[in-house]
Amino acid sequence: MDATPTTKPDIEQIAERITDAVMEHRLPPGIKLVEEKLANAFGVSRTKIRQALTLLAQDGLVTLHANRGAFVTRPTAGEARDLFATRRLVEPEIVRNVIARACEQDISRLRQHLAKESEARLEGDRRRIIRLSGQFHMLLAGLSGNCFIEKLMAELCPLTCLIIALYDAPQTPACPEDEHSRIVEAIAQRDEAQAIELMLHHLHHIEQELQLDQQTERGIHWEALYG
Repeated sequence: MDATPTTKPDIEQIAERITDAVMEHRLPPGIKLVEEKLANAFGVSRTKIRQALTLLAQDGLVTLHANRGAFVTRPTAGEARDLFATRRLVEPEIVRNVIARACEQDISRLRQHLAKESEARLEGDRRRIIRLSGQFHMLLAGLSGNCFIEKLMAELCPLTCLIIALYDAPQTPACPEDEHSRIVEAIAQRDEAQAIELMLHHLHHIEQELQLDQQTERGIHWEALYG
């Protein structure tokens, strides 16, 4: 929603909304983040925008260049492959921890999230599908009980969305349909081997859908970016 003089967002809120724009593919990789335009969009000072961009740079989502400004990070094909290799190392451990720790309430939370994903698919709401797909992996990380893994996934998930925005077709969902639900059911059955196998297949599937040898340039509509 639009910022107003009485409800000006703080630095963390600005950073979160920019992250959302990245994860929903409204903010393409490589785009310059013009402080003046962002300040006008959020109704805040350029100083506050600069602080939010510095915060995002610490997470790798924004790259700061001296005398040039801030840009949404543009991962290379090699970095994309490295990211998925990292996720294939980390997410099996997440699955193990969730199976070991999750109670029925946690499984219910996962299924509730799946219901939201199904609703978004039925409505053809791509922006919401992308957001929910990333949130699914973050939810699993949170349920794992490992704060260090959760912090790592908070960095990897937005970067994954950047990579998908750069190397995938706009019409392709961030996560293939039904793969999340199969992972959740394996977790609910406490079938560690199956859940890990499904997660690895899922990550491999996403990577294989990417066209890492080519890039598509996309425009940006600043006036609608934070609506």
